[in-house]
Amino acid sequence: MNDTMRTTMLFAGVALLIAYVGFAQSWNSALLIIAMGLISSVMALGVNLQWGFAGLFNVGIMGFVALGGLAAVLIGMPPTEGAFSAGGWGVLSALILGAGTIFAAIFAVKKMTSGWLRTMTVIAILVAGFFIFRAILDPAVERIEVINPAQTGYLGGLGWPVLLAWPVGGLFAAGAAWIIGKTALGLRSDYLAIATLGIAEIIIAVLKNEDWLTRGVKNVIGVPRPVPYEIDLQNDPAFVERAANLGFTPVEASTLWVKVLYILLFGAVLLILLWMAQRALHSPWGRMLRAIRDNEVAAEAMGKDVTARHLQVFVLGSAICGIAGAMMTTMDSQLTPGTYQPLRFTFLVWVMVIVGGSGNNLGSVLGGFLIWFLWVQVEPMGLWLMNLITSGMAEGSALKDHLIDSAAHMRLLTMGLVLLLVLRFSPRGLIPEK
Repeated sequence: MNDTMRTTMLFAGVALLIAYVGFAQSWNSALLIIAMGLISSVMALGVNLQWGFAGLFNVGIMGFVALGGLAAVLIGMPPTEGAFSAGGWGVLSALILGAGTIFAAIFAVKKMTSGWLRTMTVIAILVAGFFIFRAILDPAVERIEVINPAQTGYLGGLGWPVLLAWPVGGLFAAGAAWIIGKTALGLRSDYLAIATLGIAEIIIAVLKNEDWLTRGVKNVIGVPRPVPYEIDLQNDPAFVERAANLGFTPVEASTLWVKVLYILLFGAVLLILLWMAQRALHSPWGRMLRAIRDNEVAAEAMGKDVTARHLQVFVLGSAICGIAGAMMTTMDSQLTPGTYQPLRFTFLVWVMVIVGGSGNNLGSVLGGFLIWFLWVQVEPMGLWLMNLITSGMAEGSALKDHLIDSAAHMRLLTMGLVLLLVLRFSPRGLIPEK
């Protein structure tokens, strides 16, 4: 069996699994799996760019995804009336002062000779800057958060078309990745992993605790969508008539149509990114990255700037994850910082890349769909299996109750089992890198 036939059969197999969900459960569930599979594939493409192309071990994926979600709020949500005049200028002044403090400390380090005087000067700049920063920021934040805290209590956004948030989310993630890369890409791979995970936790902690920015754990709801709302479609007589002609109720037709529109948008983004990733893979730049990945010492001896190339691919991969985060928040129509759990979801995206085939862009897309399908469907399948196994046991049996309750853990068990099987029988993934 040649590579093309193998790849086609694998994608056809995933398509059949999703079609089975449509026929056996509901097409609403099947379309949701496709939509989230597209977003997962975009995330996997970003990680594959970093790991598969350059060998960079980034476990801070959810931090960049969260920045994409923040972009959806800052771009799409309308501004909170009176919030900027109450404390916006104070927040902006404090942020500029904080950045100025950091630059002043860097300037002092570069211009002063090494010694105790330089150390004391840098400490004095940072300490003084911190206290002034808090003195300006805290009162401004308090004035913002008292404005209708039940519904707003934050600055709001710009009220622009939410589709603009997708590239802006990529820019936010790219900016954060540049800062991280400038400080951490010289580290060994295990230290880089620790650094990226820690910074992702810091980003998510900021989103959870800075109510003036994201409402924190109170969540931002009602993020504008690029597709119609279901209730608007249900109130449209022409849409209701077309749905009735096709044999659908207005509610069923509206939910299906909205998901189809999201799939078309997400599919267009995935195809564009996949085309660009494939072009990069077969370009001299992509071949250079793989050479650096395979032997950094030899590549550096040939005159390649390893750190600069690592920084480039780290920024690009993180930007793709930021785009995926903005897409996900747009589809959910809400930003919930508490749902960004780095260890669980970072692990899930890494499984997608490894199972699909590290270094192969089509493998990342396959892994995104397959692993997301299993993540969604394994728990109900596990519950059905446990009910079947315990069907002959007496009601109230402790063993029966324990087995049925254990169905909730089938997700993690299945992810580990799939990963072990792939690593044992196809260690380079289902669609290996050529």
